[in-house]
Amino acid sequence: MDNQLLVSCEHGGNRIPGAYLSLFDEWSAILNSHRGHDPGALTLARELGKACHAPVIASTVSRLLIDLNRSLTNRDVWSDVTRGQPEAVRKSIVRRYYSPYRRRIKKLVSAAAVQEKRTIHVACHSFTPTLKGKTRTADIGILYDPARKGEVAFAAQWKQALEKKNPQLRVRRNYPYQGKNDGLMTPLRQCFSPDHYLGIELEINQSWVFSGPGHWDRMRDGIIQTLQQLLASFP
Repeated sequence: MDNQLLVSCEHGGNRIPGAYLSLFDEWSAILNSHRGHDPGALTLARELGKACHAPVIASTVSRLLIDLNRSLTNRDVWSDVTRGQPEAVRKSIVRRYYSPYRRRIKKLVSAAAVQEKRTIHVACHSFTPTLKGKTRTADIGILYDPARKGEVAFAAQWKQALEKKNPQLRVRRNYPYQGKNDGLMTPLRQCFSPDHYLGIELEINQSWVFSGPGHWDRMRDGIIQTLQQLLASFP
């Protein structure tokens, strides 16, 4: 079966659309922090897409408006700002930003499945070096659902390739989060068989994003090159 790469970025920016700006009058500092977006993730997603000739679906609307990587039944889909807004406001946000984003991704996977192609979906994210005083012990995290053998194999091979490319990199699987947790890929895994869909979340430690062009370029180039090699050889 032919493989088709799809790249996405759910937390690519900290933009608040004009209709909702007044809700965030006192949130400028938080919007500019990791709570407002994933630094480096959008740049990486675009460069992966360009290098691999793959479509890129990305959002620059802040996760503090609505988190595109959470189900609507998940309390954390809303931030402290939007959770308490009237139902009409929340429905408007879902209609304008959440549903269209998810529909675009599902449409691409569906179109590939009709052609008997398998979509390998790589979602680009980044994480803070420390959280609640605890240091994260990875440079790269590769997240997947352990119940799906294709995702397990893809993650293991990518980890091995990254470590071979740069033995100093700390690459961990299902870290700092679990790939089976609620997220954008949850309904896609439910809709599509492993023959038609593999979902992989790529998590980059933000210390690399802010480490300067030389260090970041080496990290980025290694990710791109190993992904290209894996896409060419993955059965």
